[in-house]
Amino acid sequence: MVTAIRIERTGGPEVLDVADVDIAEPGPGEVLVDVAAAGVNYIDTYQRSGIYPVPLPYTPGLEGAGRVAAVGSGVTDVAVGDRVAWQGSPGAYAARALVPADVAVRIPEGVADETAAAVMLQGITAHYLTSSTHAVREGETVLVHAAAGGVGLLLTQLAKARGARVIGTVSTPEKERLARETGADEVIRYTEQDFVEAVRELTHGQGVDVVYDGVGASTYEGSLTCLRPRGLLALFGASSGPVPPIDPQRLNRGGSLFLTRPTSGDYTRTRQELQWRVGELFDGLAKGTLTVRIGGRYALSDARKAHEDLEGRRTTGKVLLLP
Repeated sequence: MVTAIRIERTGGPEVLDVADVDIAEPGPGEVLVDVAAAGVNYIDTYQRSGIYPVPLPYTPGLEGAGRVAAVGSGVTDVAVGDRVAWQGSPGAYAARALVPADVAVRIPEGVADETAAAVMLQGITAHYLTSSTHAVREGETVLVHAAAGGVGLLLTQLAKARGARVIGTVSTPEKERLARETGADEVIRYTEQDFVEAVRELTHGQGVDVVYDGVGASTYEGSLTCLRPRGLLALFGASSGPVPPIDPQRLNRGGSLFLTRPTSGDYTRTRQELQWRVGELFDGLAKGTLTVRIGGRYALSDARKAHEDLEGRRTTGKVLLLP
């Protein structure tokens, strides 16, 4: 038996219960990991609330890091005792987790377990958004919503490294400070000014090349308006709620705009691609050219509080559970 967070029914943070659960020995192609840290992400809240249906009962947590305790047959890339991190496999909100070996990657020396857990899902998201969804080029201008959040801080750093001018949106002076310290060239407090008007002023009416929008319902229309002709809106999340259906003619009227709703699984379809993305992230972390802000650490038993703080936008950077 291991301690884990279980969801028996969908709803608010109150449905996150601490329970003792059975965990099997690893089967073929699986590894059993003693979890050192589990990442808390908005997708966890979507699954908990029922926006993204999952089979119940369910142990949430799609990313984590820890030490391999046992391996199943056929596993050759990792061994007992290795430190590994993963994303895309549920069950990280627990003291131990069964993880498919093909999504587990070794953590190199110089990268701490907590840092590795903090960068897997959000780091891979920021990587594919800036290198593949829209490969940022020197001299482009990008708009990053929630620039002081976990993905936002990473997006800012990766876009700056590729030579972009970054405009970020935030809600408070403290979050503005964090965004600027991370490299944002311009920061708009959307609680005090209309971000669409501010972007138009900052770009002399030209608009931005790409908008990275993980907020969704409350920002998507403004995000489209901020784009230059043939610009791209990458909707990668919905922290304010899901985006309603969009008439394709809206893209026409905006200047032959592009719209995409990417997801991590489609940008890590092979182990080679996963290792490429994670390798570049870990290399940046080890060299100090990429930093990850861990804005909140919670005990496993405080998972409800972690969700409340995340959804209440009381957090900055990455939120972790520490079993």
